Amino acid sequence: MKSIITAGLLLGAAHGMATPALAGPFVNVEANSGFSGSEYVGSVTDIHVGYDGAIGESGSFYVQGGPAVVSPDGGSTTTELSGKAGLGVDVTEALNVYGEVSFITVDGSEDSSYGTKVGVKYSF
Repeated sequence: MKSIITAGLLLGAAHGMATPALAGPFVNVEANSGFSGSEYVGSVTDIHVGYDGAIGESGSFYVQGGPAVVSPDGGSTTTELSGKAGLGVDVTEALNVYGEVSFITVDGSEDSSYGTKVGVKYSF
């Protein structure tokens, strides 16, 4: 059950893609909580160090990773390893296409959970 919670929280996590103002290292602390209907399931808090930058004139990238504190409701808190990497490309001034891959280890298992995200952002 815990791996299902972890995978659901990981896949539900959001990271916006935009061309960075300044390229370089960053720290990103992010808490993602999950619910099943109105029932709280748990939270995963990522404590990541990363690097972002530009790709040419219209693209951007980021990579980040570090510990993830997994806190299921009513269960034992564990610390896992998680990370993400993403790319974004401005197709026009108003249209950005982006993608992300992510992972988190699963306590007591040789298997990790993985997630992907692709999207299009239109600004007006």
